[in-house]
Amino acid sequence: MGGRSPPMRGGFGGSPPRPAKAGYFDPVRTSPQWQPADHWQPASYRRPSWRRPLIVLTLIAALIAGLAYGAYAVYQRFSQVLAVPGCQAGTGNNAVALDFGQAADAATVAGVAVREGLPNRAVTVAYATAFQESKLENLTYGDRDSVGIFQQRPSEGWGSTAQLEDPAYAAQAFFGALVKVPSYTTIPVYAAAQAVQKSADGYAYQQYAQTGALLAADYITAPHAVTCWYNPAQQASSQGVSTKLNLHGAAEQLDHVFGTPGQGFNPALTAVTRIRSGSADLIATSHGAGWAVANWLVTNASSYGITQVSYAGYQWTAGLNETSWQANSAATAGGIVAS
Repeated sequence: MGGRSPPMRGGFGGSPPRPAKAGYFDPVRTSPQWQPADHWQPASYRRPSWRRPLIVLTLIAALIAGLAYGAYAVYQRFSQVLAVPGCQAGTGNNAVALDFGQAADAATVAGVAVREGLPNRAVTVAYATAFQESKLENLTYGDRDSVGIFQQRPSEGWGSTAQLEDPAYAAQAFFGALVKVPSYTTIPVYAAAQAVQKSADGYAYQQYAQTGALLAADYITAPHAVTCWYNPAQQASSQGVSTKLNLHGAAEQLDHVFGTPGQGFNPALTAVTRIRSGSADLIATSHGAGWAVANWLVTNASSYGITQVSYAGYQWTAGLNETSWQANSAATAGGIVAS
C-alpha cells in the first residue's frame, strides 16, 4: 500500500533485539512459561536409580495384598455353603469320619458302658460288632427280623423290636451277653464278638477291631476328641436340626443312657442343675465319665438345640467354622455346661 512496514519484533514482527551492553548479560528463559522460576533444576539433576524399582515393587505388593484379602473374603463367604455337615472322632491319620447317626449311636454305646463300669475293651468289641452288622446305624430292618445297631433278633430273645431299635437298650443287651464270655477282655475282638452274635462269619468282626479301639479311646478317655459341625439355623429343615433349646429333653435322655444322677454304685452322673436362668445345665459326673458325657452332648446337640458344650478348659460351639473344641479358660473341670 506504499505505507511504512510494521516494526519487526524479535525477528517475527517485533522490535529488533536490544544490543547487549558491555559487561551486561541478558538471561534468556529456557523453561516453559508456566513453570515458576523457583522450580528450576540444575541440568545435572537425575532421579535416583532405585526409585523406579521401589515404586514397582510397592505396587506389586499392594496388588498381591488386595488379591489375598479378596480371596479370603470369598472363602469366608462361601465356606459355610460348601462345607458338608458331619462328625469326626480323633485327628490326623487316626481320624474316623462319622455321620450324625453314627456319632450319636457311638456316644450312646460308650455311655452305657460307662454306666455299667465296663472297660474300654468291651466298647471296642461293641463298636467292631456294630460296624460289621449295621455300619453303626440304627436300622429298622435286617436279615429276617434283625433290627438295630447290633442287628439283634426279637425271635431269639434279645427283646422287642421297639426295644432293640433303642440304641441304649440294644447296647445294654449286648454288654449283658458280652460280660458272660470267658476272658472277653483278652481274647481276639472277633472271638468275643462272635461269642455274642453267633453269626455265619465270625472273623468278619476283626476288620473293625482297630477302628473300634480308636473310637473307644476317643469317646471315653481322650480329651476333646469327638466333634460335629453344622449350621443350626441353615440346616434346621434339611438335617433335622432343632433350633429350639430343649435342656429338659436332653437331661431325660442323659438319664436313660448314663443312669439317674446320684443313684447306684459309682454313678456316671452325680448331679444335673439348671443354671443361667434356665438357659444352661451344669452336669457333674463321676471320675472318668466326664468326656463320655461331654461327647454325648456334642453328638446329640442338634436334636436338642444345644449350641455350646464346655468342659475341662475347652468349649465346643455349633457351626460350620468350628470343627474342633477350642481352648476356653472359663470352662472348668468341675462340671460340664451345656447351653
